Order: sequence, then structure tokens, then C-alpha cells
Amino acid sequence: MGHILVDIFSEMTHLNNEEISAIEKSFPLKTFPKGTFLLKKGQVAKDAYFVVKGCIRSYELNEEEENTLDFYTENQSAANFSSLANDNPSSINFICAEETTVAIINKEKESKLYKKFPRFETFCREGMEQMMGKQQEEILKFLKLNPEERYQNLLNSRPTLVHRVPQYQIASFLGIKPETLSRIRARLAKKTKS
Repeated sequence: MGHILVDIFSEMTHLNNEEISAIEKSFPLKTFPKGTFLLKKGQVAKDAYFVVKGCIRSYELNEEEENTLDFYTENQSAANFSSLANDNPSSINFICAEETTVAIINKEKESKLYKKFPRFETFCREGMEQMMGKQQEEILKFLKLNPEERYQNLLNSRPTLVHRVPQYQIASFLGIKPETLSRIRARLAKKTKS
């Protein structure tokens, strides 16, 4: 199996052997067991993660209750940009919801790579802008939906996710109680039978 980020860069441009080697060294692949914290509240983020296989969940604690903010699965990036850019302590946690293989994107190594190969910075910036734009659109759409529509949207956009993580985490992500999610699921099941 090749390096996922080499594959992505290769789709945009031809890479020579030196560039391939630099990407592989700059963004090592690592597998973490389920339950591993990649970032804890209070830590300053030094790394971002590109998910090759698995699932990372981000959440915050409000009075000891976990509020799930997002799930990052294959071909998605998980990063606390505020902490990374400003050296602020993180207000959120990143935890592996499954055994997860990631490409680790360390900001110091990334800077060195861009100095050596300036064209990579353009590709990464454009990719980041697209990802952030898509994320903003999804958040705005999500906020306009009622809980049942949010769940249906999740089923349509990420159908396997609901089988990969506990239902109480899905409920938290949707901004509802687990009992409400159970009622929504029962209603939808009835609709599909009739």
C-alpha cells in the first residue's frame, strides 16, 4: 500500500522520488488503538491527522457530559486549527473511536517540507480552503434541519457511521437525547415498512 498523501499529491501533479520520500518522512503513518486520545482538553495541538482507516471523534465536556462535535473517517482531516495556529490550549478532545490509522501532519515538519518544495504549500492551501468551505456549508445546512432531518442527512451522507459508533454518541452529535434518537429511528423504520 502506498502512502495516502503521496497518492493525493500524485493526482494533482507529477512527483519525483525526492518529493515522494519527503512526503513519506514528513507525514508518517501510525495506527492507534481504539480509545487513544490524540488530543486532550488543555493540551496545545502540535499535530493534525488525515484518517487513512478508522474513526476519530471530537468532543467537549460540559459539566461532565460529553458533547460530540464531529466524527472524522476515511479521507478526512481532524485538526484543532485554533490550537494549532495560535498555540492555545485545546478546548476539545480527539479520541480514536475505532482502531485508527492516520497520516500525522506535524506543523514544524510541514513548514520544512514547504520550504524545500514550495509548490506543495499551494496544493495544501487550496485543499484546506476547499475542505473548510465544505465544512462551513455542512454546518449551516445542519443548523437549519430539525432532529429527524439531521439524522436522515447523516444516513444519506455517511451511512456506515451509524453502525460504527455508539448510538448515544450519534444522538449527542445530532444535538438530541438518546431516547429522541430511538423514537426517530422507530418512526423511520415504520415508514420504510409501509
